[in-house]
Amino acid sequence: MTHDDDPPTDPPDAFSELVEAERRPTAKSDPGGPARRPISEQVANRILAMIKSGNLRSGDRLPTEAQMGIAFGISRPPLREALKALTLMGVLESRQGGRYTVTDLSPSRLVAPFNVMLSISDYDVHEHFEARTVVDLELIRLAARRAIPEQKKRILQHAVDGHAFYDDPVAFRLLDTEFHQSLNEASGNRLLTALAQGLYDLALDVRRVASGLPGVVETSVAQHIEIAEAVMAGRIEAAVAAGRRHLEHVRDTTIVAMAYSVRPRE
Repeated sequence: MTHDDDPPTDPPDAFSELVEAERRPTAKSDPGGPARRPISEQVANRILAMIKSGNLRSGDRLPTEAQMGIAFGISRPPLREALKALTLMGVLESRQGGRYTVTDLSPSRLVAPFNVMLSISDYDVHEHFEARTVVDLELIRLAARRAIPEQKKRILQHAVDGHAFYDDPVAFRLLDTEFHQSLNEASGNRLLTALAQGLYDLALDVRRVASGLPGVVETSVAQHIEIAEAVMAGRIEAAVAAGRRHLEHVRDTTIVAMAYSVRPRE
């Protein structure tokens, strides 16, 4: 399928105005800072910003590639790369005629950039866990307040089941996902849950290394049980405190795993 022959039937002026609005810098330029992001990534982020701000909505049909190229001031190759990335995320879809349309704007769609756009060179473990602390602890607080008996039972069961996986880090990682998801669902807040999942999925390659370190699974299981028991009893502050200790453990072991991952192999 080719897009080169799409006629510029729609005037690009309105779209160009949106682009210019999203192009305004939000942070000071630092010549000595990180390397400039690829043009395709900048464009993808700009389109995402328009979606998040409401300038583009579900069902909106994007201009032709020729028109977007004019609006963004870029050539076809980086534009197509950006559109392809957004399509893989599920944010855009290509329909008959070669025009792209914005898909549904569910929270899970909008946190996809956490996983696709954030490269390992951008990863900051302290920034990551600062964000997780804000989101995850609020979810635990809500779960301790709102969880119904069936949800409490599920949370505790996932926590206790961890005892069976001391020697199987792969199986524990699967269980860990279920434990945190059950907590998040008990909070009753779908948007925070989607944000938490996006943050959880960051740097999973490092977490795979961390889960294999001695004692990590055992400590995590004990902390899961501590959180679950506090939620079961409706002890909100105790649940939050236990959740904080768990996140500190995950952060610290992630740091160790990062150091181990870059250690020269003999």
